[in-house]
This record gives sequence, C-alpha cells and structure tokens, in this order.
Amino acid sequence: MTSAEPAIAHVGDAAVGSSAAASQPTTRIETDLLGSAHVPLDAYWGIHTQRAVENFSLGADRLEAFPALVAALALVKQACARANQEYGLLPPGVGSAIEWACEQLRDGRHLEQFPVEMIQGGAGTSTNMNVNEVIANLALERLGLDKGTYAVVHPNEQVNKSQSTNDVYPTALKIAMITSTDVLIASLDRLTTSCDRKAAEFGDIVKMGRTQLQDAVPMTLGQEFETYGVTLRRDRDRLLEAAAHLHEVNLGATAIGTGITAPSGFASSVGHHLRELTGRPMRTSDHLIESTQDVGTFTLFSATLKRLAVKLSKICNDLRLLSSGPRSGLGEINLPPRQAGSSIMPGKVNPVMPEFVNQIAFEVIGSDLTVTLAAESGQLQLNAFEPIIAYSIFRSMAHLSRAMDLLADYCIDGITANTETLAGYVDGSISIVTALVPQIGYVAATDIANEAQRTGASVKTLVLELGLLTPEAFDELILARPNR
Repeated sequence: MTSAEPAIAHVGDAAVGSSAAASQPTTRIETDLLGSAHVPLDAYWGIHTQRAVENFSLGADRLEAFPALVAALALVKQACARANQEYGLLPPGVGSAIEWACEQLRDGRHLEQFPVEMIQGGAGTSTNMNVNEVIANLALERLGLDKGTYAVVHPNEQVNKSQSTNDVYPTALKIAMITSTDVLIASLDRLTTSCDRKAAEFGDIVKMGRTQLQDAVPMTLGQEFETYGVTLRRDRDRLLEAAAHLHEVNLGATAIGTGITAPSGFASSVGHHLRELTGRPMRTSDHLIESTQDVGTFTLFSATLKRLAVKLSKICNDLRLLSSGPRSGLGEINLPPRQAGSSIMPGKVNPVMPEFVNQIAFEVIGSDLTVTLAAESGQLQLNAFEPIIAYSIFRSMAHLSRAMDLLADYCIDGITANTETLAGYVDGSISIVTALVPQIGYVAATDIANEAQRTGASVKTLVLELGLLTPEAFDELILARPNR
C-alpha cells in the first residue's frame, strides 16, 4: 500500500466481517499528476478530494456542513455547462448529464460526498475539485457508466471546462452568502418583531434613563425596547446594502482574469445563465483581473456582520444589567428563567441567553479580524486565503441567525417588568428635576435638587409643597415624549 492510500480503505475492509467478503474490492484506484491513490469504491468524489481529506485533516467543519455553498457551487457548474453547450464544447448527452448532476446537488442530495475541510490550502481548489468529481461521477452513473470512467466525463476536462477555481469559487461564495443573507434577515426580523411587541407592552411604564450608569432623565420602558427594534432595523438595511455588492462576480475570468482557456464572450454567456438560474441580478465585473484578486466585497460584508454582532452584544449587556439582582441589583425587568444558575448557590438563576449571545458576538468580531487579515494577505493576481474568509463569514452568519432566533424565543418574548421597582426609582431620583426646567427654570430646579439631596424628600413632594406645579402638570412633564 502506498503512503497516499487512505485509512478509510482499512476501515471498509475491517467492516466487511468475513474473509469471503473481505476479498471484494472496497476501493478503486485513481491517478493524478502525483501518482495513484485508493478512493472508496462507493464514493462519488475522487483522488483530488481524497488527497485533500488527508492533507487538511482538522476534524472541523467540512464542506458538507455548508449546504448553501454546495448548492451554489453546483449552480455555478450548471451555468457553465449551459454556456459550454452553447459553444459546442460539450456533447449534448454529457452536457445534460452534468446539468442533471448539478440539479441533484442543488436539491440538497449527496451532501455526505463533500468531506473536504472548509479551511484548506490552494485557494479553494480542493473544494472546486470535490464538486467537479462528484458531478462527474453522478453524470457517469446517469449515463449508465461506472464511477471513475473519466474518459467520458472528466472532472477537469468536462465539468471544469472554461473555468478555474479562481472564478468558480468566489462566485459560488457570493451566491451562497446572498442566499444565506435571506435566512439571516428572517432571524433579524424575528428578533426585531419581538422587541417591537415588548415596546408596545411596556409603552406606559415610566422608568429612569441612565447615562454613564448614572441617573439621567425619565423615559418609558417601551422606549427602551423600541430603540432596540430601531437599531436592529438599521442593521437590516446595512446588511441588504452589503449583500447588494455580492451580486458582482468574476465568473468567466478563469485563472487571473484574462479569461484564458475560455472562448471569447464566455463571461457574458455564463453571466446570462447565472442570472437565469439564480433569479437574482447577478452581473459580471467590468474588470475581471481586478475582481479576481480583490476581496473587498467580502471584507465589507464581514464588517457589516461585525456591526450587527456589536449591536446585539450591547443589547444583551443592557438586558443583563436591567435584570441584575434581582433584589440587590437594578431588578427593573425579569428575564425568563432558563436553567438553574449555580452548582453551589441554591435558587440562583443566571441571564444565560444574553450571555450566550454575547459570546457569539465576540466570535463574530474575532472572525471579522480573521477576514481582514486574510484579505490583507493577498498577493499579486490572487488571494489564496478565500477559504478562511468563506469559513469565517458562513460560520458568523449561521451563528448570528441562530443566536437571534434563540434570543427572541427564549429571552425577549418572556421578559416582564417590575413596575413597582421602576416607579420607585423614578420617584426617588433627583435627576428627574431636569424635566421640570422648561416650566420652573434652572435656578429653581437646582434648589429643588439640593433640597432633595439634603433631606431625602422626593422631587415631586418638594415641587408640590412649593406649589410650583400641579400633580397633573408634573406627571405630564415627566412623561413627555421626545420631539419628532
């Protein structure tokens, strides 16, 4: 057995369970420029994938864990197959078999055939070849031929015709990010709606606003949650703006943007099929060499994800602070209890959902730094580090989406207000005197504040005793809404 022969073959042999069955072949031999290697007999992937599995063995996330990317890669291959058929570069039977195989993958089938790690050397070549090999072998079966009969449908010669990893991979990344943005936006809308419902529920509950953790001026608890909805809605807009840039792709650029090995006009032709298959306004870059080496679109999109993560973390910080105590902290709101909080302190319940989302935010912020470093490290006509860019962004999107769903369902929806505590803080605060300045003047308000501080009396009591305002006028000033 050669050093390239995978351990997977031994696992297959050992699992047979009888000497007669063990004599049956469990692998097939494929060759490449480095020589030959054994590939599991029933695998749709081939030698390039086999080598990648051995070389990049992190035991972390594989391509199969990212179905949106697999589907996007298959869609790109299908668009190329259609364009190649238009140019007469694929026999009709082979072209239709390749398209059929692409449809299988776009439908989410055969995900287990994508074992390559997302993080890999080679600028995504292993991912591209994994897809090429699976499509080739599915097409061969469609034509009634055995896997590995590459003289008819070859991963490079037919499936990858008129293409390079350097235009296929980034194009597929962008398409997958666009479709994943739909999922992320749905989760963001879900959380925003949850905040909006709480804003309506808490609309008339007066509380103290705070700046620098000190009493500021009155507001309503509804306004506090309304603000969360507004800030999340702004990030929705920013995500859509960033995603719009993902529609510009370099498919047809091949190796470095010159279109070498592709027929004249191929970029335009394949761009048409890309729009048709995606149903989205995909457009070919007007400078393919520039777009092949530049990953600025990914850095922009990653930064937008970071912005959302920062906002979510700030909201969760607020929720933890507002619910702190519950008896010796602020204790203004109650978070729904999700689990016992201590292995030693009976009765303790921790704000585990906001803490969970905080940590997801930290991860996303760190992933954005990874994307930034990878983008900066590009050299000459290609950035070789798109795999870590892709992994970082897709993981951030998936984690953010799930985190927002859980925050809405397991936290925001179940929040209740401690109205007596909130009212007590307002009544005992000296800072509410600020709201009275327009009616009683700054000097009188200062005198009231000093007297309240000296005696411990409430601002309202002192104002009413001095006859400066009626109870109704006092409450109206305290409850004043901001100017629109």
